[in-house]
Amino acid sequence: MTAIDPTAHLTAEQIEELGRELDAIRDEVIASRGEKDAAYIRTVISAQRKLELVSRGVLLFSFFPPAWLLGTAGLSVAKIMDNMEIGHNILHGQWDWMRDPKIHSTTWEWDHVSPADQWKHSHNELHHTYTNVIGKDNDLGYGIMRVDEDQKWHPFHLGQPLWNFLNACFFEYGIAAYDLELGKNLHKRRRNTPEFRARAKAVGRKIRKQVLKDYVIHPLLSGPSFLTTLAATFTANLVRNIWTHSVIMCGHFPEGVQTFERRSIKGETRGQWYLRQMMGSANISGSRAMHFMTGNLSHQIEHHLFPDLPSNRYAEVAVKVRALFEKYELEYVTGPLPKQVFSAWRKVFRLSLPNKKPKVDAPDRDQELVAA
Repeated sequence: MTAIDPTAHLTAEQIEELGRELDAIRDEVIASRGEKDAAYIRTVISAQRKLELVSRGVLLFSFFPPAWLLGTAGLSVAKIMDNMEIGHNILHGQWDWMRDPKIHSTTWEWDHVSPADQWKHSHNELHHTYTNVIGKDNDLGYGIMRVDEDQKWHPFHLGQPLWNFLNACFFEYGIAAYDLELGKNLHKRRRNTPEFRARAKAVGRKIRKQVLKDYVIHPLLSGPSFLTTLAATFTANLVRNIWTHSVIMCGHFPEGVQTFERRSIKGETRGQWYLRQMMGSANISGSRAMHFMTGNLSHQIEHHLFPDLPSNRYAEVAVKVRALFEKYELEYVTGPLPKQVFSAWRKVFRLSLPNKKPKVDAPDRDQELVAA
């Protein structure tokens, strides 16, 4: 929330016209989806599976340093691909139109400790509906950080740079925790509800499955390379977690991205919803390879406007969306990854401190003399 509303110059009619123009962009992409798009996601899934298989095979000999480096790098990339370009986007329903039961949001499960159905609720239904609305969007600060100057400061917030770093390192577990909405469910009465217990057990089962696969079965198969394979898998998960956290944080936390009060979305129209997505998201500029490795979430603005469009189409959509930003005189927040990461972390540190007291100007001496 800023003191000056960057959308104040828009009339209600302009906002709804903007909504209609964005609807037209979405309709155009939906009408043109076809075999080329389907071939893209099938190729990506095949490449990811082959890369993971080869990397795990190399790690069977990870007691040789070159094999450890090669296998760890490959497994890190495979895990990022699985989470970002494949899992995240399939679970958004971006490929449901293919009617392929193997590549569908209702059947897909990913390499992540958070069960797909719980993630879809917290992410698709809550985060994308209430983007950057303080107190409604759990992705905004993950429930452990102060994200706006208007939020009351507590001494706990002094540690938020540390909390954010730890959250980055173990991001998949942080996601699982807030998918469970632990913050509000830690109260004993809520913790004892059948619904919460069932969800907690589902997370526990998924964690056991992931730990068994990554830290028991695969290292055991490596025989004499057990410890080095264990270290390689931990490193790959760490790399995936930090990369994913960085991309997501850059999408909603850099300077220039707006946050919103709950009351601001009361009676929100479609045009106003679109406008909130535009002002509450930020992009990352870069190469095609970089866009791919972010799961095309480098086009975060376009993703939030059209979360169910195929991710491989966001680049072409971005050209049209950016033109609308210029047409309606809105700021298109974007920049290279290092810039966006620095901006987001600077904000984390700034908001960890209490607000500075407004400076009281010294009385004007000439005015005092006139008054006298």
